[in-house]
Amino acid sequence: MMENRFEIQGNSLIIHLPKEVDHMVTDEIRRDSDDIIRKKYIRTITFDFSGTAFMDSSGIGLIMGRYRMLGMRGDCIQATGVNSYIEKLLHLSGVYKFVEICGEV
Repeated sequence: MMENRFEIQGNSLIIHLPKEVDHMVTDEIRRDSDDIIRKKYIRTITFDFSGTAFMDSSGIGLIMGRYRMLGMRGDCIQATGVNSYIEKLLHLSGVYKFVEICGEV
């Protein structure tokens, strides 16, 4: 597990994603982030893709699951450090409708 994967700033949770976001990694992130969301008052989640080169469909499921967990509000999920590959994936999957793609964290 990567140290400092999760960062809490006020009521925001920043998740620094690893180089490869696959089923094994998303299970761990899902478990840990759900734990944080249950224990703390989190209103927004930012997924930091700046170190990510690969993501499969489980990454999309991870994002959608956190979106549902935060009550499906329009402004609750953000993505930063998105390269062209990840951006294309977010668009093809339709997730971009729910995720605000920002510059840096």
